[in-house]
Amino acid sequence: MKATGKTFARTAHEAARSYRVFFFCGPDEGGAWDAAMSLVALLPEAGERVELSGAELKRDPVRLGDEARSTSLFGTARHILVRAQGDEAHDALANHLGGEGEPCPVLVVASGATDKSRTARLLEPRADALVAMFHPPEVGDVVGAVRAMGDAAGVRLSGDLADRIARACLLDLRLARSEVDKLALYLDASPASPRAADAAALEAVSAVSEEDSLAPVVAAVLSGDRGRLAGELARVRELSLNPVGVLLALERRAAQLAQLAARLGRTNLRQFVSAEKNARRIFWRDEREIELQLAIWKPERLSRLVERLTALHRALMANSQAAEILLVQGLTEIAREAASGAARRQG
Repeated sequence: MKATGKTFARTAHEAARSYRVFFFCGPDEGGAWDAAMSLVALLPEAGERVELSGAELKRDPVRLGDEARSTSLFGTARHILVRAQGDEAHDALANHLGGEGEPCPVLVVASGATDKSRTARLLEPRADALVAMFHPPEVGDVVGAVRAMGDAAGVRLSGDLADRIARACLLDLRLARSEVDKLALYLDASPASPRAADAAALEAVSAVSEEDSLAPVVAAVLSGDRGRLAGELARVRELSLNPVGVLLALERRAAQLAQLAARLGRTNLRQFVSAEKNARRIFWRDEREIELQLAIWKPERLSRLVERLTALHRALMANSQAAEILLVQGLTEIAREAASGAARRQG
């Protein structure tokens, strides 16, 4: 079966009951991960979680089938969560699907893969598998999702407050869910005892504010502002911001730029960005930055940027001890490339 970000919620309950293999892919990695986590919560018996990487399964394609058919330490239910890049899990899934017995649910979140990849084509025709493709969401979609998260947690959110959370988290549903969960704890809210949230409550719990948000470093890197970059990288270090979280924010903006560039065509850039802002698909504070970044990152260069960010993400995950150094090196190189593009544009 096949689903998209817009149809996943309607199919999730039935999929959790009926399917055994789930493949989440597409350029919106945050949406894919949030969908995977929401599906785990819907499994009749989620039990123990076993986490594997795509690199591990590529080296040992038999391991997935063995893990899926073995029992947990305490004889309880279990599920397997795989973080993969592209088609790393293809051979392991092919072996797993050819095995016998009753396996536990297997969920694969594949960065850099699409519903046209080899793995998706392997799974889509099957009656026991779901392929879900996630594209970067519109602001309105994320605002609606944030309000739904609030309802599920017993936190009543106004449209303005949900919009503020969505934009502060750069449309990343994982970060948004974390903010809603913290609000629920702060307000002592639950579905049985709902509470209304306000701006003061959000300020009290928010990890994403004007001073410590990820937006300034994203702007400095992708706009090629090398004079500002050193200070932003120092702030990232002082605040102990997660390197992967910082990179995800950059990936989110790169995906947004790619989506906008695909619609831009030969339209006047300034008029196009202004129209997108008026349609609330671009936050008004981001208008000038996005206009500059679209002028710097033409479609071909955007494609290379996405590839570079994906490779950097893989490097951070493979070498967590050196993640901060790798992040600084990678972001400095990207900022240098952006500055070069800005100089060529002005010249």
